Amino acid sequence: MPPPHKGKVPTKGAKQILTENVATVNFYRNMSLGAGLFFNIVSSVFYYDSLTGLTIFLNFFVIMIYVGCYQMMRYISRPRYSDNSQIIDPGLDLNMEGGMGEHVKDIIILSSIIHVLAVVSSYFWLLLLLLPMRAFYLVWKHILGPWFFQEVPEDTEQDEKKRKKLERKMNRMK
Repeated sequence: MPPPHKGKVPTKGAKQILTENVATVNFYRNMSLGAGLFFNIVSSVFYYDSLTGLTIFLNFFVIMIYVGCYQMMRYISRPRYSDNSQIIDPGLDLNMEGGMGEHVKDIIILSSIIHVLAVVSSYFWLLLLLLPMRAFYLVWKHILGPWFFQEVPEDTEQDEKKRKKLERKMNRMK
């Protein structure tokens, strides 16, 4: 591991972002495939008689979450090449802290854990409710909260001039 930098954090090159994105997409694809296969194999072998329509629906729902997240990760990390096969844009860095890729990876991790735990008890499916709660938290923290609680802008010198001009205009009209 390289020593920590005291100054500016070095930036990644386009090739490094591209190779890390490919590795990240493959890792999370394999994680979701492993969790899905584990649940489906164990359920079909041991719990085939006790599978309910709700369990089948939730299994299908989590698989659709996997597919959606996988497609999202592939789309946002898609590189663009020039005519002579040079990398113009490596795509969004999936390993960037606080970026969109981090949230998509969190969804895959949570869904995989729930999928594996659902083999033990069907009550673990209730943990899927954490996904909309997390989404609301992020929307509140980054969009709604700052919008609701922003400070009232103070009068600037230009606003003061406009107010005085309006007052003069109103006095002339009287």
